[in-house]
Amino acid sequence: MDGLRTFLKRMTLLTGLLLLTAPNSGCLFIGGFANQAWVISKFFVTTPLIPVSPFFSQEVEDTYYYEERYGRVPVLEPVEGENAPLFCMDPPTPDEVMRSMPDDTKGGWPFLAEVQRNNVRIVVEPIVDSLGECRFYPMAGPARLHKCHYKCTVYLEKVMRSDWPIPFEHIDDTIEVVYIDHDHLIMCAGPDAGG
Repeated sequence: MDGLRTFLKRMTLLTGLLLLTAPNSGCLFIGGFANQAWVISKFFVTTPLIPVSPFFSQEVEDTYYYEERYGRVPVLEPVEGENAPLFCMDPPTPDEVMRSMPDDTKGGWPFLAEVQRNNVRIVVEPIVDSLGECRFYPMAGPARLHKCHYKCTVYLEKVMRSDWPIPFEHIDDTIEVVYIDHDHLIMCAGPDAGG
């Protein structure tokens, strides 16, 4: 019974000190924050500032970057002449290969569960290079489809590390294969371009 009485005395004293010091500390807590957010939103005629994690802003930037660089199908000008190069001339870049791989390195907790990729080596092999017949494509007109497919083999060391609760590090030699296509349209020229 004495232990309970001592505990209640300590909690009552702690609560009293908290109630005496909190209003004098300058902290406004949740009600004060909500009031300030409302005043600022009325002044700037917008919603109050909402903090965004850098993880999510990086996700948005990566999505737009990938769409701008690799997510579109180009329509090229007609290739003329009998010696015109009609073979695939733009193999995937290392950046495109790494972005096409499943990303198991993001979303980990620092010092708790980290995954890194080290000693990356990429081998790119063309597997399909074909030119289709001239046909009509909506929003592009008469064109030929040039198929360029690549097999990208990625050799890397995957390092899995944790520092808490039990520190460990595991290094695994990994081979991953990614298939990338660089299909594009080439506009038709000449008498058979009518469709």
